[in-house]
Amino acid sequence: MHQPMTVAEAKQYSPLALAFLGDSVYEILMRDRILRYANMPASQLHALKIQRVCAAYQAAAIERILPELSEDEITIYKRGRNATGNSVPKNGNAADYHKATGLEALFGFLHLTGAEERLHTLFDLICQADTDLFNKEC
Repeated sequence: MHQPMTVAEAKQYSPLALAFLGDSVYEILMRDRILRYANMPASQLHALKIQRVCAAYQAAAIERILPELSEDEITIYKRGRNATGNSVPKNGNAADYHKATGLEALFGFLHLTGAEERLHTLFDLICQADTDLFNKEC
């Protein structure tokens, strides 16, 4: 593992570069969470993951945690949300896609700066609202 970056170093990355990393950070957290709460066939695990890694779910997730974000975290989120150059997937709308990109940028930033505890706190807040996940809080 590499040493965490300083906040100043991480802020030098474009919001889309942060989202590039944050997409995988978010996905691995979700895969880990789903696997720990259900021992089921891989196809079912994949279906649950797809439902929770899509733009619409991530857009709802950022709305859940937005009141809990610091001013700096909101700034990173907004940089990602307002970034240009990303296309809208066939099954999503532009607003959800931009919100999801903002969430991913925030997760990428927190990972780069070594703020793993904060990253997990925010992810836990997302999952606490997901009561459909195996009919229990995650």
